[in-house]
Amino acid sequence: MPMLLPTKIVHIFYLCVSIWSAAFSVSGSALAYETKAKAAFVLDLTSGTILLAKNADTPLPPASMSKLMTLYVAFEFIKAGQLQLEEKLPVSSHAAQYGGSTMFLDTTDRVSVEDLLKGIIVLSGNDACAVIAEALSPDGTEAGFARLLTQRAQQLGMTNSTFRNSNGWPATGHMMSTRDLALLAKHLIVDFPEFYPMFAEKEFAFDGRAPANSRNRNPLLGLGIGADGLKTGHTNEAGYGLTGSAVQGDRRIVFVISGLASTEERAQEAEAIVNWAFRQFSMKSFGKKGTVVAEAPVWNGAVSTVGLVLEDSIEALVPVLGNSAVNFELEYKTPIPAPILQDQELGTLIVNIEGLPEMNVPLLAQNAVPVGGFMTRIMTAAKTLLNTIGSGPEASL
Repeated sequence: MPMLLPTKIVHIFYLCVSIWSAAFSVSGSALAYETKAKAAFVLDLTSGTILLAKNADTPLPPASMSKLMTLYVAFEFIKAGQLQLEEKLPVSSHAAQYGGSTMFLDTTDRVSVEDLLKGIIVLSGNDACAVIAEALSPDGTEAGFARLLTQRAQQLGMTNSTFRNSNGWPATGHMMSTRDLALLAKHLIVDFPEFYPMFAEKEFAFDGRAPANSRNRNPLLGLGIGADGLKTGHTNEAGYGLTGSAVQGDRRIVFVISGLASTEERAQEAEAIVNWAFRQFSMKSFGKKGTVVAEAPVWNGAVSTVGLVLEDSIEALVPVLGNSAVNFELEYKTPIPAPILQDQELGTLIVNIEGLPEMNVPLLAQNAVPVGGFMTRIMTAAKTLLNTIGSGPEASL
């Protein structure tokens, strides 16, 4: 006779546990940073917590911040061995005709890849981007490279990014969202730690040309707040923007602001966001990997329960001030049918912290549970029969 599982198989426990005596009571609205930027995104890279999102998925002109995508693809080619730092590239008439921020290149130049990268990062060279673009483009044109950038951005999950050129020169349809720029910054930091220190360089005097244009435009470098990248941007249409990153202690944040009115406003807003992100939040531990959080009933097993343990440690970014509890929701099917493998995923611990995104931590089986013997199966069948009879219409008579 086949054994039937109970019809109600999802059981959710709602726990409101004061596991940190000095948690917080500040409301989400009080925690929120009221930015002057038209669009903004702030991510705590260490924990993956989104601290601020304002018009974060709206495609906007990114200006020179889009040069980060050209840099990312260039780094990929270098890492793959298809481009060498010491390799010298020619400057086409197309690249040399760019105005705005440049390295002042001309068609008689042959420039090393390393100098071009520094020219893009520190000097924001539109011409340097075009030189890299033509060297790496499938068809040798900047337009072809822009199509490559769009394709690669989509592969990286940057779904609101479309490129028309390599440097952010105003062009219809050249767009990125602040969330996409933050994701790109994350990839640059994580994927290319060997190249990332370039973004902290404060000055690059290429070949003695235009010494007045040799300083990095990032206003946060040198302020002592841990800022070490990434890229500013400005056009009349886009306003003033900055994709930045800073590290303090064990935490790193990345942030993007766009659409500010001046260089001064950009500098003030960027510094204020960095200070807010580090001062108002701190990392707290709520449970170590392998901690048993519940004992779940087992169906037809050699033992009647199995421990549910945390797959990963729970480290959450929480507001510094306040005194209220953190909400935990424990979700799993009950009873859990045997056999059960050790470390088999059996449920989820959902952590809710007011004003911050929900965290989901998988729960694993503490140990294996084989199917029970003959008597276990008989007892299970009997309990099922009794439960079925007890819940029938006549049970209420």
